[in-house]
Amino acid sequence: MSATLQSLFAANPTTTRGQSTKLGVDPKGEKLIYTQNRTVIIRSLVDPAQPAIAYSQHAQPVTVARISPTGYYCASADHSGTVRIWDLAGDEQVLKSEFKVFAGRINDLAWDGESKRIIAVGDGREKFGHAFLFDSGSSVGEITGHSRPINAVAIRKERPFRAVTAGDDNNLVFYHGAPYKYNKTISTHTRFVQDVAYSPSGDHFASVGSDGKVFLYDGKTGDVLSELSAKVSAGEGHAGTIYAVDFAADSRRIATAGADGFVKVWDIQTEKVVESHDLNGRAAATGGQKADDQQVGVVWAGSDKVVSLSLSGEINIVQSGQISSLHGACKSFGPGALATASNGKALVGGAYDGRVLTWTLDGACKPITGGGHSNAVLGISAAGDKLVSVGMDDSARKIAGDSFEGAATPLSGQPKGVAASSKGTTVVAVLGGIDVLAAGSGNKTHLPVAYTPSAVAISHDDVLVAVGSEDAKVYLYTLENGSLHELGMLRGSRSAVTALAYDPSASLLAVGESSGKILVYDTASRDVKLSHWVFHSGRINSIRFSPDGTHAVSGSLDTHVYVWSVKKPMKNIAIKNAHAGGVSGVVWIDDASIASAGADGCVRTYDIKRHEGA
Repeated sequence: MSATLQSLFAANPTTTRGQSTKLGVDPKGEKLIYTQNRTVIIRSLVDPAQPAIAYSQHAQPVTVARISPTGYYCASADHSGTVRIWDLAGDEQVLKSEFKVFAGRINDLAWDGESKRIIAVGDGREKFGHAFLFDSGSSVGEITGHSRPINAVAIRKERPFRAVTAGDDNNLVFYHGAPYKYNKTISTHTRFVQDVAYSPSGDHFASVGSDGKVFLYDGKTGDVLSELSAKVSAGEGHAGTIYAVDFAADSRRIATAGADGFVKVWDIQTEKVVESHDLNGRAAATGGQKADDQQVGVVWAGSDKVVSLSLSGEINIVQSGQISSLHGACKSFGPGALATASNGKALVGGAYDGRVLTWTLDGACKPITGGGHSNAVLGISAAGDKLVSVGMDDSARKIAGDSFEGAATPLSGQPKGVAASSKGTTVVAVLGGIDVLAAGSGNKTHLPVAYTPSAVAISHDDVLVAVGSEDAKVYLYTLENGSLHELGMLRGSRSAVTALAYDPSASLLAVGESSGKILVYDTASRDVKLSHWVFHSGRINSIRFSPDGTHAVSGSLDTHVYVWSVKKPMKNIAIKNAHAGGVSGVVWIDDASIASAGADGCVRTYDIKRHEGA
């Protein structure tokens, strides 16, 4: 048996309120690069359905990633002060070098025009910046002159090399290089300087800050040429903090992104705002707040495309006056919060920020609209021709098509698991009991229990219900007219039960434990039928049987996905390191393909080739 990665549906960037988020593009302006937790994402702007690249080899959350001017390498940096340089020429992202540049968070880094030198800046304990050769790590100068953390850095691509840094001390520092050495301090801003960018020609650089001002400087001398924000009429500039700035390929225009929800394009020759795009109100469609429309990142992609980032994580593409969006999960997926919809033609997943999204199998993603959950989504299950999601807001919501349907159903406690049958009946394990939501009406009945439920499963025919518990037992019930009747108990587990699944015929019940072990019971005899599925080393978050019942797939906190054979229990397919931080949910698309979602916010699909006779 074998598994082949078919597609990777990318997560959207991680954002932090009050802080600029760095976006980048490849030299051709065709691919966007950004970070999400411990993962670096590179996705196509030309064809959003094209599989993305996800690099997840950092041990700490990644803060910034930049592609070299040659396009052959990527440099990514993390919270610990580590920079990794890895290959983009092949399919395996081979590590070329790794350096600990200082102890602390790296906020930004930049390549020089020869793709040889890198300057990394941030909040280090012993220093705020470091300049080094990308292959050997040897120092190529000193980044000094700031008294507080540095937020951004830009390097002139042409000789004579110059560099400029922007810091929380309200100053910019200008350097001559290489090797890079302090030249002068530029004190134009009155509050934090959030971002700085060099023009491709090297003739100018621009800075923006929390004072809402935009300045233009000479690229060779660092002299101040103009305060662009003072040259425009009242109301034409930004109202409040400007988080990001970038130059167009023609070196004549800059784009800025502000906390006021606007993206503006400035002509540096006429010193005027030539485009102003209002992105306020876009987050409300998916239940977001007004602050979620703040624009915290911006980058030019090619000559006519501006890409901005909302605080909500939504990627906005501005081109020819039109605004489109690239969607994706911005947080980790909840355990078991992945399901199929539209007869296997779409995937639906829920994340810890409360949002639920849907993906077509060719990669098009959009959010489920109509309100939703106000807190983490903790499970999604297909209920007939609809889906049901449960969240940490102690509610269940029905999903029909691309939107939530009807009002939320209050649950009796915090949900620990959800399962629905093909007839539409939904069973939710909650703290202190079990809620049963009737098909159609959604009427709720509650069964209080003395144990602590931790997982739940229901057979396709609405007859059998299994509830896992923290005390390592599985409690069995029959379901009649919306009421549960105790049937028995399974005691074979040795640790808390964290995932359950019936096969399509309800003759088998798979029980996943917090230790990583999976037992499969015969539901008629209640004896253990299979005990060989023991290769996970962490909590089982999700188990699903294939539509034909001959295989099962499991996802674990150990980051691995396994496909198991029922007929040949010793045969399995191991998909190692499927998701950095752990696998949250797995599901069968059909008998020959699966999908997984994880803590990296990404969704992956795989084609499965089974062993002969398995």
